[in-house]
Amino acid sequence: MSDSSSNPSPNSRRDFLKHSAIAGSALAAMTVPQYAHAAGTDETLRVGLIGCGGRGRGAAIDALMADKNARLVALGDAFMDRAEGALTDFTANAEVSDRVDVTKETMYDGFDNFKKVIDSVDVVVLATPPHFRPEHLRYAVEAGKHCFVEKPVAVDAPGVKHVQESCKIAAEKGLSIVSGLCWRYDHAVRATMQQILEEKAIGDIVAIESKYNAGTLWHRGDNPEWSRMEYQVRNWLYYTWLSGDHIAEQAIHSLDKCAWMLGDEAPISAMGIGGRQQRTDPKWGHIFDHFTVFFEFPNGKHVYFTCRQQDNTDTFVDERVLGTNGQAEVLKNVVYDNNGKRTWRYRGDRPSMYRVEHQEFFKSIRDGKPIANGDYMCNSTMLAIMGRMACYTGKTLTWEDCINDTNRLGPTTYDWVDLPEPPVAIPGRTQLGDLASVYQG
Repeated sequence: MSDSSSNPSPNSRRDFLKHSAIAGSALAAMTVPQYAHAAGTDETLRVGLIGCGGRGRGAAIDALMADKNARLVALGDAFMDRAEGALTDFTANAEVSDRVDVTKETMYDGFDNFKKVIDSVDVVVLATPPHFRPEHLRYAVEAGKHCFVEKPVAVDAPGVKHVQESCKIAAEKGLSIVSGLCWRYDHAVRATMQQILEEKAIGDIVAIESKYNAGTLWHRGDNPEWSRMEYQVRNWLYYTWLSGDHIAEQAIHSLDKCAWMLGDEAPISAMGIGGRQQRTDPKWGHIFDHFTVFFEFPNGKHVYFTCRQQDNTDTFVDERVLGTNGQAEVLKNVVYDNNGKRTWRYRGDRPSMYRVEHQEFFKSIRDGKPIANGDYMCNSTMLAIMGRMACYTGKTLTWEDCINDTNRLGPTTYDWVDLPEPPVAIPGRTQLGDLASVYQG
């Protein structure tokens, strides 16, 4: 760390942040050249983490590793024990512990923890359960903070639209919005996409076979002292109003790669089949454990998508892209011709995509060249929600059916009370508004 950063001057630091944001905003309007730092200014960026689960902890470490003048100064979580556990992890990490300035006074819990974190930082990592993302992002953007936004960005169409509006405000302010859809930052996948999209190595895309088939994830148990709100928030993966179901919470990575290959264009329609076979115990909430969705896109292109979370089944994650002149496998980073002969394979470097996205995020802030991932993170989130809605209802749904759905999932106020247990969707019986009505008394 430079002398200037180890002896921060509030005025010079404010100048740095002000100039960086101004440059970003102006750059968006294409009126001034790139901002360059003045020697001797304090370039410390104060980072806050909201949502101290495993993904949030990893993202915060990646942020500190990505920028030598980033310091973690505040933590927020609905539960203090989660924030305390995260701090223990950070202080035990020899690579970043010297840049962790979190104290007991800068750890916040409760449902309003996000405000206290955002108010005290320059950069915020948003990693709570996705239900809360729209509200948290709006508060951060209105406060003028650069945001790393974990996926998905919402669990319903009203949430997606809210995030879209926040991203427009961020662009006007010259703020960076970087998405946790991390494959977009993977060097090997970027090179593979270049072969498919720019080099036309397989000709025109005809269809994509996409799979995110995995095992089950964690469960944090129950406690007789917990209200049902606390139980659901601690086990948020298993409640659609909190996670969006695993098609959105986890398998969105595969849908995002499909969207990327199809120009981030909205699909025409989706038809899906899904349900739960292994996770039928009430402790697993009400989400499905498998989905199959057929998406139809403009120009006759199709995505055939499956995802599941079931133990003792074959796991597989990748996209096989079928083109007029060959095929590609995105995560294997290979291309074949129509005779099955391999014609290209990625042989470059393979840095962590999690680290790369933060390196590019912080560089964008320092260069005054804001990154705007808002469009695709909203489109891919809505794609996942659309697939879930088609499977829950058993209906073939159009994009307009889904993006114009006004049903908001979850309670409108938050307190540690007993929430109702949402029903498991039954295709052919469940209607679009059924899950929303559970929380409307």
